[in-house]
Amino acid sequence: MADDLPGLPAAPVGQWLGDTLPGLLDGGPWRAELISGGLSNITYRLWLPGGTVILRRPPLANVLPRAHDMGREYRVLRALSGTAVPVPEPLALCPDPDVLGATFYVMRDVPGSVLRTGADTEPLSPAVRGELAASLIAVLADLHDVSPDAVGLGDYGRHSGYCVRQIKTWGAQWERSRTRDLPDMDKLLARLAELAPEDSACTVVHGDFRLDNTVVSLPPDEQPRVVAVLDWELSTLGDPIADLATTMSYWHDPGDVERREIPVSVGLTDKQGFPTAESLAATYAARTGRDLGNLSFYLGLAWMKLTVICEGVHARYLGGQTLGEGYAKVGPAVPLLAARGLRAIGDAG
Repeated sequence: MADDLPGLPAAPVGQWLGDTLPGLLDGGPWRAELISGGLSNITYRLWLPGGTVILRRPPLANVLPRAHDMGREYRVLRALSGTAVPVPEPLALCPDPDVLGATFYVMRDVPGSVLRTGADTEPLSPAVRGELAASLIAVLADLHDVSPDAVGLGDYGRHSGYCVRQIKTWGAQWERSRTRDLPDMDKLLARLAELAPEDSACTVVHGDFRLDNTVVSLPPDEQPRVVAVLDWELSTLGDPIADLATTMSYWHDPGDVERREIPVSVGLTDKQGFPTAESLAATYAARTGRDLGNLSFYLGLAWMKLTVICEGVHARYLGGQTLGEGYAKVGPAVPLLAARGLRAIGDAG
Protein backbone atom coordinates (compact mmCIF):
# COMPACT_ATOMS: atom_id res chain seq x y z
CA MET A 1 0.00 0.00 0.00
CA ALA A 2 1.13 3.57 -0.64
CA ASP A 3 2.32 5.71 2.25
CA ASP A 4 0.05 8.36 3.71
CA LEU A 5 0.67 11.92 2.57
CA PRO A 6 -0.70 15.11 4.14
CA GLY A 7 -4.28 15.35 2.89
CA LEU A 8 -4.06 11.95 1.16
CA PRO A 9 -4.59 8.94 3.46
CA ALA A 10 -3.61 5.86 1.50
CA ALA A 11 -6.17 3.33 2.78
CA PRO A 12 -9.42 5.12 1.85
CA VAL A 13 -7.95 6.45 -1.40
CA GLY A 14 -6.77 2.98 -2.40
CA GLN A 15 -10.20 1.53 -1.65
CA TRP A 16 -11.91 4.23 -3.71
CA LEU A 17 -9.50 3.79 -6.62
CA GLY A 18 -10.07 0.04 -6.62
CA ASP A 19 -13.83 0.46 -6.65
CA THR A 20 -13.95 3.35 -9.15
CA LEU A 21 -11.02 2.75 -11.50
CA PRO A 22 -10.34 -1.00 -11.20
CA GLY A 23 -8.63 -1.14 -14.58
CA LEU A 24 -5.98 1.28 -13.38
CA LEU A 25 -5.38 -0.01 -9.86
CA ASP A 26 -6.02 -3.70 -10.56
CA GLY A 27 -5.16 -4.71 -7.00
CA GLY A 28 -1.47 -3.99 -7.43
CA PRO A 29 0.86 -1.71 -5.46
CA TRP A 30 0.75 2.02 -6.02
CA ARG A 31 2.48 5.11 -4.74
CA ALA A 32 1.85 8.85 -4.65
CA GLU A 33 3.75 12.11 -4.39
CA LEU A 34 2.76 15.66 -3.58
CA ILE A 35 3.29 17.73 -6.73
CA SER A 36 2.35 21.04 -5.23
CA GLY A 37 0.61 22.43 -2.21
CA GLY A 38 -0.37 25.07 -4.74
CA LEU A 39 -1.48 28.58 -3.97
CA SER A 40 -4.87 26.96 -3.50
CA ASN A 41 -5.79 23.36 -4.32
CA ILE A 42 -3.47 20.46 -3.57
CA THR A 43 -2.22 18.23 -6.38
CA TYR A 44 -0.78 14.73 -6.20
CA ARG A 45 0.64 12.34 -8.80
CA LEU A 46 -0.36 8.70 -8.36
CA TRP A 47 1.55 5.86 -10.00
CA LEU A 48 -0.92 3.02 -10.49
CA PRO A 49 -0.32 -0.35 -12.16
CA GLY A 50 -2.48 0.74 -15.09
CA GLY A 51 -1.06 4.22 -15.57
CA THR A 52 -0.26 7.54 -13.94
CA VAL A 53 -3.03 9.86 -12.81
CA ILE A 54 -3.35 13.23 -11.08
CA LEU A 55 -5.53 13.73 -8.01
CA ARG A 56 -6.79 17.21 -7.05
CA ARG A 57 -8.31 18.14 -3.70
CA PRO A 58 -9.11 21.40 -1.84
CA PRO A 59 -6.80 22.98 0.76
CA LEU A 60 -6.70 21.44 4.22
CA ALA A 61 -8.27 24.45 5.97
CA ASN A 62 -9.45 28.06 5.62
CA VAL A 63 -11.51 27.27 2.53
CA LEU A 64 -13.49 30.35 1.53
CA PRO A 65 -17.18 29.98 0.65
CA ARG A 66 -17.76 28.95 -2.98
CA ALA A 67 -14.00 28.50 -3.52
CA HIS A 68 -12.11 25.30 -4.41
CA ASP A 69 -15.14 23.59 -5.95
CA MET A 70 -13.79 20.31 -7.32
CA GLY A 71 -17.09 19.49 -8.97
CA ARG A 72 -16.87 22.62 -11.14
CA GLU A 73 -13.30 21.83 -12.15
CA TYR A 74 -14.30 18.32 -13.15
CA ARG A 75 -17.33 19.55 -15.07
CA VAL A 76 -15.39 22.04 -17.17
CA LEU A 77 -12.73 19.44 -18.01
CA ARG A 78 -15.43 17.09 -19.28
CA ALA A 79 -17.08 19.88 -21.27
CA LEU A 80 -13.87 21.02 -22.97
CA SER A 81 -12.60 17.54 -23.82
CA GLY A 82 -12.66 17.25 -27.59
CA THR A 83 -12.59 21.02 -28.25
CA ALA A 84 -9.62 23.02 -29.52
CA VAL A 85 -8.69 23.69 -25.89
CA PRO A 86 -6.28 20.97 -24.67
CA VAL A 87 -7.25 19.59 -21.26
CA PRO A 88 -6.37 16.43 -19.33
CA GLU A 89 -8.84 13.57 -19.62
CA PRO A 90 -11.12 13.60 -16.54
CA LEU A 91 -11.51 10.09 -15.09
CA ALA A 92 -13.64 10.22 -11.95
CA LEU A 93 -15.12 12.59 -9.39
CA CYS A 94 -15.56 11.64 -5.73
CA PRO A 95 -18.15 13.74 -3.85
CA ASP A 96 -18.10 11.39 -0.83
CA PRO A 97 -16.54 13.26 2.14
CA ASP A 98 -15.82 9.95 3.90
CA VAL A 99 -12.84 9.30 1.61
CA LEU A 100 -10.77 12.49 2.01
CA GLY A 101 -13.08 14.74 3.96
CA ALA A 102 -13.73 16.77 0.81
CA THR A 103 -14.72 16.33 -2.81
CA PHE A 104 -11.81 15.44 -5.12
CA TYR A 105 -11.26 14.20 -8.64
CA VAL A 106 -8.78 12.21 -10.70
CA MET A 107 -7.60 12.97 -14.23
CA ARG A 108 -5.16 11.42 -16.66
CA ASP A 109 -1.54 12.55 -16.34
CA VAL A 110 -0.47 14.39 -19.51
CA PRO A 111 3.14 13.78 -20.65
CA GLY A 112 5.14 16.98 -20.91
CA SER A 113 6.71 19.67 -18.78
CA VAL A 114 5.27 22.20 -16.35
CA LEU A 115 7.47 25.30 -16.37
CA ARG A 116 7.14 26.67 -12.84
CA THR A 117 10.30 28.72 -12.27
CA GLY A 118 12.91 30.79 -14.05
CA ALA A 119 15.25 27.83 -13.81
CA ASP A 120 12.82 25.85 -15.97
CA THR A 121 12.76 28.43 -18.80
CA GLU A 122 16.45 29.39 -18.59
CA PRO A 123 17.70 26.46 -20.77
CA LEU A 124 15.15 27.18 -23.52
CA SER A 125 16.24 29.00 -26.65
CA PRO A 126 14.69 32.40 -27.43
CA ALA A 127 12.89 30.79 -30.38
CA VAL A 128 11.32 28.11 -28.18
CA ARG A 129 10.25 30.74 -25.63
CA GLY A 130 8.56 32.74 -28.35
CA GLU A 131 6.72 29.69 -29.70
CA LEU A 132 5.47 28.78 -26.22
CA ALA A 133 4.14 32.29 -25.71
CA ALA A 134 2.42 32.21 -29.09
CA SER A 135 0.83 28.84 -28.27
CA LEU A 136 -0.31 30.06 -24.86
CA ILE A 137 -2.13 33.09 -26.21
CA ALA A 138 -3.60 31.03 -29.09
CA VAL A 139 -5.08 28.56 -26.58
CA LEU A 140 -6.58 31.44 -24.60
CA ALA A 141 -8.15 32.80 -27.79
CA ASP A 142 -9.47 29.30 -28.61
CA LEU A 143 -11.02 29.03 -25.16
CA HIS A 144 -12.84 32.31 -25.65
CA ASP A 145 -14.13 31.06 -29.01
CA VAL A 146 -15.86 28.06 -27.41
CA SER A 147 -19.63 28.44 -27.30
CA PRO A 148 -20.75 27.70 -23.72
CA ASP A 149 -24.09 26.34 -24.93
CA ALA A 150 -22.43 24.05 -27.47
CA VAL A 151 -20.38 22.26 -24.80
CA GLY A 152 -23.05 22.12 -22.11
CA LEU A 153 -21.79 25.06 -20.08
CA GLY A 154 -24.61 27.49 -20.81
CA ASP A 155 -25.52 27.49 -17.12
CA TYR A 156 -21.92 27.51 -15.82
CA GLY A 157 -22.32 31.12 -14.69
CA ARG A 158 -24.38 34.24 -15.25
CA HIS A 159 -24.32 35.82 -18.69
CA SER A 160 -24.13 39.45 -17.59
CA GLY A 161 -22.67 41.70 -14.90
CA TYR A 162 -19.41 39.75 -14.59
CA CYS A 163 -17.11 42.62 -13.60
CA VAL A 164 -19.49 44.04 -11.00
CA ARG A 165 -19.96 40.61 -9.44
CA GLN A 166 -16.22 39.90 -9.46
CA ILE A 167 -15.50 43.04 -7.46
CA LYS A 168 -18.21 42.19 -4.92
CA THR A 169 -17.16 38.54 -4.66
CA TRP A 170 -13.45 39.16 -4.31
CA GLY A 171 -14.05 42.12 -2.02
CA ALA A 172 -16.05 39.87 0.31
CA GLN A 173 -13.33 37.22 0.18
CA TRP A 174 -10.76 39.89 1.01
CA GLU A 175 -12.70 40.72 4.17
CA ARG A 176 -12.82 37.06 5.15
CA SER A 177 -9.14 36.34 4.58
CA ARG A 178 -7.41 39.64 5.36
CA THR A 179 -4.78 39.50 8.10
CA ARG A 180 -4.06 43.26 8.25
CA ASP A 181 -5.30 46.71 7.34
CA LEU A 182 -4.30 47.72 3.81
CA PRO A 183 -5.61 51.15 2.72
CA ASP A 184 -4.40 50.64 -0.86
CA MET A 185 -6.63 47.59 -1.17
CA ASP A 186 -9.64 49.46 0.21
CA LYS A 187 -9.04 52.24 -2.31
CA LEU A 188 -8.52 49.79 -5.17
CA LEU A 189 -11.79 47.99 -4.49
CA ALA A 190 -13.67 51.29 -4.30
CA ARG A 191 -12.22 52.63 -7.55
CA LEU A 192 -12.82 49.39 -9.42
CA ALA A 193 -16.46 49.49 -8.34
CA GLU A 194 -16.72 53.00 -9.82
CA LEU A 195 -15.07 52.01 -13.10
CA ALA A 196 -16.64 48.60 -13.71
CA PRO A 197 -18.64 48.20 -16.93
CA GLU A 198 -22.20 47.09 -16.30
CA ASP A 199 -21.98 44.47 -19.00
CA SER A 200 -19.50 42.92 -21.43
CA ALA A 201 -18.88 39.92 -23.65
CA CYS A 202 -19.52 36.49 -22.10
CA THR A 203 -17.37 33.41 -22.75
CA VAL A 204 -15.91 30.51 -20.81
CA VAL A 205 -13.06 32.00 -18.81
CA HIS A 206 -10.29 30.12 -17.03
CA GLY A 207 -9.75 32.72 -14.31
CA ASP A 208 -6.10 31.82 -13.64
CA PHE A 209 -4.63 31.37 -17.12
CA ARG A 210 -0.81 31.44 -17.07
CA LEU A 211 2.15 29.52 -18.42
CA ASP A 212 2.77 27.59 -15.19
CA ASN A 213 -0.82 26.36 -15.21
CA THR A 214 -0.17 24.42 -18.40
CA VAL A 215 1.67 21.31 -19.55
CA VAL A 216 3.90 22.02 -22.54
CA SER A 217 5.81 19.90 -25.02
CA LEU A 218 9.42 20.81 -25.73
CA PRO A 219 12.13 19.94 -28.25
CA PRO A 220 13.70 17.60 -29.09
CA ASP A 221 10.68 15.38 -28.43
CA GLU A 222 8.02 17.66 -29.93
CA GLN A 223 7.44 21.18 -31.14
CA PRO A 224 7.00 23.69 -28.30
CA ARG A 225 3.31 24.14 -27.56
CA VAL A 226 0.71 23.93 -24.82
CA VAL A 227 -0.61 20.37 -24.59
CA ALA A 228 -2.88 20.73 -21.54
CA VAL A 229 -4.39 23.56 -19.50
CA LEU A 230 -4.60 22.86 -15.77
CA ASP A 231 -6.13 24.38 -12.61
CA TRP A 232 -9.66 25.31 -13.65
CA GLU A 233 -10.90 26.11 -10.13
CA LEU A 234 -11.68 29.77 -10.96
CA SER A 235 -13.36 29.05 -14.29
CA THR A 236 -16.84 30.38 -15.01
CA LEU A 237 -18.74 32.33 -17.65
CA GLY A 238 -17.35 35.83 -17.82
CA ASP A 239 -15.49 38.60 -19.57
CA PRO A 240 -12.72 37.37 -21.89
CA ILE A 241 -10.68 40.58 -21.46
CA ALA A 242 -10.59 39.95 -17.72
CA ASP A 243 -9.11 36.53 -18.51
CA LEU A 244 -6.47 38.13 -20.75
CA ALA A 245 -5.61 40.67 -18.04
CA THR A 246 -5.11 37.86 -15.53
CA THR A 247 -2.57 36.27 -17.87
CA MET A 248 -0.82 39.62 -18.21
CA SER A 249 -0.65 40.09 -14.42
CA TYR A 250 1.25 36.81 -14.07
CA TRP A 251 3.63 37.65 -16.93
CA HIS A 252 7.09 38.82 -15.81
CA ASP A 253 8.45 41.39 -18.26
CA PRO A 254 12.23 41.74 -18.59
CA GLY A 255 13.57 44.50 -16.38
CA ASP A 256 10.63 44.47 -13.97
CA VAL A 257 12.59 44.42 -10.70
CA GLU A 258 9.61 44.84 -8.37
CA ARG A 259 7.93 41.83 -9.96
CA ARG A 260 10.67 39.67 -8.42
CA GLU A 261 9.17 40.38 -5.00
CA ILE A 262 5.88 38.77 -6.04
CA PRO A 263 6.38 34.99 -5.75
CA VAL A 264 3.84 33.94 -8.37
CA SER A 265 5.30 32.93 -11.75
CA VAL A 266 8.31 35.06 -10.79
CA GLY A 267 11.24 34.93 -13.21
CA LEU A 268 9.36 32.64 -15.57
CA THR A 269 9.13 34.91 -18.62
CA ASP A 270 11.67 37.70 -18.02
CA LYS A 271 14.02 36.30 -20.65
CA GLN A 272 14.96 36.94 -24.27
CA GLY A 273 12.43 35.47 -26.67
CA PHE A 274 9.39 35.91 -24.45
CA PRO A 275 7.27 38.85 -25.64
CA THR A 276 6.12 41.50 -23.19
CA ALA A 277 2.68 41.34 -21.63
CA GLU A 278 1.69 44.25 -23.86
CA SER A 279 2.76 42.28 -26.92
CA LEU A 280 0.72 39.30 -25.73
CA ALA A 281 -2.33 41.55 -25.55
CA ALA A 282 -1.70 42.85 -29.06
CA THR A 283 -1.43 39.29 -30.39
CA TYR A 284 -4.68 38.34 -28.66
CA ALA A 285 -6.46 41.38 -30.07
CA ALA A 286 -5.24 40.63 -33.60
CA ARG A 287 -6.38 37.00 -33.35
CA THR A 288 -9.79 37.64 -31.77
CA GLY A 289 -10.70 41.13 -32.97
CA ARG A 290 -11.70 42.07 -29.42
CA ASP A 291 -11.47 45.70 -28.29
CA LEU A 292 -8.83 46.32 -25.60
CA GLY A 293 -9.66 50.00 -25.09
CA ASN A 294 -10.55 49.46 -21.42
CA LEU A 295 -7.62 47.16 -20.65
CA SER A 296 -6.35 49.35 -17.77
CA PHE A 297 -9.50 48.61 -15.75
CA TYR A 298 -9.14 44.88 -16.36
CA LEU A 299 -5.49 44.96 -15.28
CA GLY A 300 -6.54 46.66 -12.04
CA LEU A 301 -9.14 43.94 -11.58
CA ALA A 302 -6.54 41.24 -12.18
CA TRP A 303 -4.10 42.66 -9.64
CA MET A 304 -6.91 42.99 -7.12
CA LYS A 305 -7.86 39.33 -7.49
CA LEU A 306 -4.25 38.24 -7.14
CA THR A 307 -4.00 40.35 -3.99
CA VAL A 308 -6.94 38.49 -2.47
CA ILE A 309 -5.61 35.10 -3.53
CA CYS A 310 -2.20 35.78 -2.01
CA GLU A 311 -3.69 37.12 1.22
CA GLY A 312 -5.70 33.92 1.51
CA VAL A 313 -2.54 31.88 1.01
CA HIS A 314 -0.80 34.02 3.62
CA ALA A 315 -3.63 33.39 6.07
CA ARG A 316 -3.30 29.63 5.56
CA TYR A 317 0.47 29.92 6.00
CA LEU A 318 0.04 31.78 9.29
CA GLY A 319 -2.35 29.04 10.40
CA GLY A 320 0.12 26.28 9.51
CA GLN A 321 -2.14 24.90 6.79
CA THR A 322 0.09 25.00 3.69
CA LEU A 323 2.10 22.19 2.13
CA GLY A 324 5.41 22.85 0.41
CA GLU A 325 7.91 25.68 0.48
CA GLY A 326 8.00 29.37 -0.40
CA TYR A 327 4.89 30.54 1.42
CA ALA A 328 6.76 32.92 3.72
CA LYS A 329 7.32 35.19 0.71
CA VAL A 330 3.63 35.53 -0.16
CA GLY A 331 2.55 37.82 2.68
CA PRO A 332 5.05 40.64 1.96
CA ALA A 333 3.95 40.63 -1.70
CA VAL A 334 0.33 41.50 -0.90
CA PRO A 335 0.87 45.29 -0.48
CA LEU A 336 2.89 45.35 -3.73
CA LEU A 337 0.02 43.70 -5.57
CA ALA A 338 -2.55 46.20 -4.32
CA ALA A 339 -0.25 49.07 -5.29
CA ARG A 340 0.11 47.62 -8.79
CA GLY A 341 -3.65 47.51 -9.12
CA LEU A 342 -3.87 51.20 -8.28
CA ARG A 343 -1.12 52.06 -10.77
CA ALA A 344 -2.90 50.08 -13.47
CA ILE A 345 -6.02 52.22 -13.20
CA GLY A 346 -4.02 55.44 -12.80
CA ASP A 347 -4.64 55.93 -9.09
CA ALA A 348 -1.10 55.46 -7.76
CA GLY A 349 -0.24 57.73 -4.81
